[in-house]
Amino acid sequence: MTATPPPSATATLDTLTHAALARMTGSLSPASLLLAWQDWSAHLATSPGKQMELAQLAQQQALAAFFQQRLLAGAQRAEVEPPALDRRFAAPAWREGPFNLWHQSFLLTQQWWDAATQGVVGVESHHQKLVNFWARQWLDMFSPGNQLATNPVVLRQTLDEAGRNLVRGAQYLADDLQRLATHAPPQGSEAFRPGHEVAVTPGQVVLRNRVMELIQYAPTTGTVHPEPVLLVPAWIMKYYILDLSPHNSLVKYLVDQGHTVFCISWKNPGEAERDLGMDDYLSDGFFAALDAINAIVPKRQVHAAGYCLGGTLLAIAAAAMARDGDTRLASTTFFAAQTDFSEPGELGLFIDESQVSLLEAQMAQTGYLKASQMAGAFQMLRSYDLLWSRLVNEYLLGERGASNDLMAWNADATRMPARMHSQYLRRLFLNDDLSEGRYPVNGHPVSLGSLTLPTLMVGTTTDHVAPWRSVHKLHYLSPAEITFVLTSGGHNAGIVNPPAPDSRRRYQLLTRPAGGAYLAPDEWLAAAPTQAGSWWPAWQQWLAARSGAPVKPPRVGHARYRPLDAAPGRFVLEA
Repeated sequence: MTATPPPSATATLDTLTHAALARMTGSLSPASLLLAWQDWSAHLATSPGKQMELAQLAQQQALAAFFQQRLLAGAQRAEVEPPALDRRFAAPAWREGPFNLWHQSFLLTQQWWDAATQGVVGVESHHQKLVNFWARQWLDMFSPGNQLATNPVVLRQTLDEAGRNLVRGAQYLADDLQRLATHAPPQGSEAFRPGHEVAVTPGQVVLRNRVMELIQYAPTTGTVHPEPVLLVPAWIMKYYILDLSPHNSLVKYLVDQGHTVFCISWKNPGEAERDLGMDDYLSDGFFAALDAINAIVPKRQVHAAGYCLGGTLLAIAAAAMARDGDTRLASTTFFAAQTDFSEPGELGLFIDESQVSLLEAQMAQTGYLKASQMAGAFQMLRSYDLLWSRLVNEYLLGERGASNDLMAWNADATRMPARMHSQYLRRLFLNDDLSEGRYPVNGHPVSLGSLTLPTLMVGTTTDHVAPWRSVHKLHYLSPAEITFVLTSGGHNAGIVNPPAPDSRRRYQLLTRPAGGAYLAPDEWLAAAPTQAGSWWPAWQQWLAARSGAPVKPPRVGHARYRPLDAAPGRFVLEA
């Protein structure tokens, strides 16, 4: 193998400059934003028809704003309704003057900019989405709901409490800033410690290597389904999203239903792991885990389930196994996992050549992508839920809600190795090599068309990371029998979905037989029946139907895979 030559002095200079720029801009590429703005503004400047439409819209809005004066005279109906999921102006106080005029003017402005940044002929699609997204972010900064002087709910609370809410808010802000400066976890996270309050399902670490620990969970039933289950979480997250508190632990649920469960716990990489690549996560992660399970539970196929990036890794592994005639898997399950990245959703706003190059320069210095960089991107995608509503509720209203296990887990973020993250962004997001049949494993490409195992997929209705329509694309890439589940919730809360008698959750489920006709997402949505409750029992029954007759539980560990530590192991505790 030929060694990679060291970068030239000029290339090193460029890398240092780009890394410094990334530190100043929060890892966002100014060039990417500038190109998008230039593309949009240049085409808008040469589109007189679009300009006329916007001028007419502005006139209509000015007229609507004038008639908002009727609200001051006692009319109860707003002329402009916010988007269906917009909760910012739901309080009755927003219907009183002058707050009605302020919030209506804001909504009109928001409508105008939404129209101005979309539908301009000639603008590249990615640039249009970028301009539209950043226009929304900029406008949100000036929303009357986010300001003390223009939010009637905050003003009423301040009056009722004689300003004590603002004092509490200032204390909360000071506490959060101190925790940020000292890299301490958010307030309330101390109540959800792995191995104490969360990640407490009994088990043993039976394998540890440079990228992961493999946990085997102790049985709780007299007999078990003979085929074990391997859970493959993403290494962008810590594994205990699948083993939170006992009442909402998917691991515990499966164990209690008579499944032998194994779960990968990925190492939180540092500078020493900078050169780990996707192939390392495949060989030392998935395949090493599968080898261990085959030794501990011999002569049994394995039900493999991957979550998010872990699901993408599972798809790559399953395609490689199909290519090579490896029949050790019984089925595959994908939780909010994409295999086609041609339409990745709003996360694609942060992924283009300029942006990736800037991240690569920054990672060349650190050896990894910081958890805070990924958290910042996710926060912008859900700015109202994760940023502005918190600012108002905690710092202005002085109301700090109690933390929970999912929130604490979300704050316990991980890093990404530089080489792996670069490969992930380029091969999957930028080039879409996996769905196009170009992704190499052991020097040869794999094809998703070779996947024929029974497959279950879970998409979530409000997923900003892996939109369900993107997840659904495997239907036309693979001829396998695919059972698709669409559940209420987002990327995390839709998966952490335990059965509960008072659950308001809903899901749709429909099976496409092997080799069956393709149903486009909207057709699937119309055809799939809706069911109340959690999708977990449906998945468990799906697994059981593809398993053999119950047998005696296997021993924990093996002569070559002796127990090393009790679950949750060591890697999950690394900061």
